[in-house]
Amino acid sequence: DPYALDAAADARTPSPALRATARKLGRQLMRAARAAWPHPELDALAAAFPRGAHQPVVLGVTARAAGLGPEDAAHCAAYETVGGPATAAVRLLGLDPYQATAVLARLAPDMDRVAERAATAAREGDPDALPAASAPLLDITAEQHATWPVRLFAS
Repeated sequence: DPYALDAAADARTPSPALRATARKLGRQLMRAARAAWPHPELDALAAAFPRGAHQPVVLGVTARAAGLGPEDAAHCAAYETVGGPATAAVRLLGLDPYQATAVLARLAPDMDRVAERAATAAREGDPDALPAASAPLLDITAEQHATWPVRLFAS
């Protein structure tokens, strides 16, 4: 149920800046998804959330529209969660991209475990069972970052 998942995402995201960013990224993904995989579920979600559903919710509906299963969607979400910051670290800190990729490769077993837990929760239909580790420092720094006159990234 994408509506219950969006409410759960709101509840699990204490930072208003991160909630706004998740919805902005959801709108952007929705635009691309509807162009690539026209589907009534995407249309319904876009109509229900004109300001955007949370990006992970849109990702899940997009995966379903593309014919993928919960495991595929969970792997996409897990990889995006660690791949984005790794790419940012390479660009901002000038890290060796091969070393950053090596870190991602070493994280693969952990990402697989998280994706499996998420896929199991999805099959059970229980949003409360979805993996949701807390990172309070990210919430705090997101709120600080939102006040900067020049922002480095949306998320």
